[in-house]
Amino acid sequence: MAEAKPNQADRARAPRRKAAAHARPDAVAANGHAIAAGGNESVPIERYLRERAAIVDRALASAVAESDAPARRLFEAMRYSLLAGGKRLRPVLALAACEAVGGSLEAAMGFACAIEMIHTYSLIHDDLPCMDDDDLRRGRPTNHRIYGEAIATLAGDALLTDAFWMLAKSTATPVHLSAAALIATVGELAEAAGSAGMVAGQAIDLLGEGRTMTVEELEYLHRRKTGALFIAAVRGGARLGGASERQIKALEEYAQALGLAFQVIDDILDVEASTEQMGKRTGKDAAHGKNTYPALIGLDKSWELARDLERRAHRALDEFDDRADPLRALASFTVERRL
Repeated sequence: MAEAKPNQADRARAPRRKAAAHARPDAVAANGHAIAAGGNESVPIERYLRERAAIVDRALASAVAESDAPARRLFEAMRYSLLAGGKRLRPVLALAACEAVGGSLEAAMGFACAIEMIHTYSLIHDDLPCMDDDDLRRGRPTNHRIYGEAIATLAGDALLTDAFWMLAKSTATPVHLSAAALIATVGELAEAAGSAGMVAGQAIDLLGEGRTMTVEELEYLHRRKTGALFIAAVRGGARLGGASERQIKALEEYAQALGLAFQVIDDILDVEASTEQMGKRTGKDAAHGKNTYPALIGLDKSWELARDLERRAHRALDEFDDRADPLRALASFTVERRL
């Protein structure tokens, strides 16, 4: 390891919210627990993530059910990657944003599943030989290594398309969703996933291999490749929960900081973590000549940037009460994670 990591005390903090009448985490400890204002209560973020991920997993398993139809191999491939586990951070953020503004899990569950389906499609395609050419994802062989490139490509295509079917079906839930909110959410999700967002970022990433980018260019790339889907998740979840425009704007600022922090840490972990920890090959960014924050500004400055982005994410939630505590803890988990 070329540079020392910041100590735990440097990273255990979060700004105080103005509405002091509501208990909230004033700090997030290095173990990932959100420490309440009085210092006595804590929100175990790892348990929260596990519980929310389990809820999302059940909904995903139902959305993409096993099939004995002629195309059953396609469904097997879809389920292989979709149900492979993982942090489920994007759908959990959507649900947490919905609850932060007073909404229910049911209001955002279809949307949360759609977000994860789109994310999974992007991973399947990213791993293909024509893209990043990876053979390990979430601790097991990538989709194309099991099902072949053609079926893997189709599995990704199907997940992307079915995600919008899943979101459209949200109108059938017991929770009333306004048509205007749903249409706006569909539009934002499509924009975030398409040529103005994630796909554009992937293209810029591929085209930038072997060429040194500026830090500004790298941020532009990651605000699309990674950040766009984070923003769509938080904005959409909040909108479906009945958020005001002011709340949606504040949560967008939170997601902008969180999404970039996630990518900075991903870059750091590709240098510092092991393949066993990550469940995917590490060290591959340097091998492929990819632009990363550690490569451009070094590990120390990358850690500083991640901590600054975490502080920005917390500040964006200053006007929210304790219902946003999971979002606060998730911001710190994003920086503290080792997987």
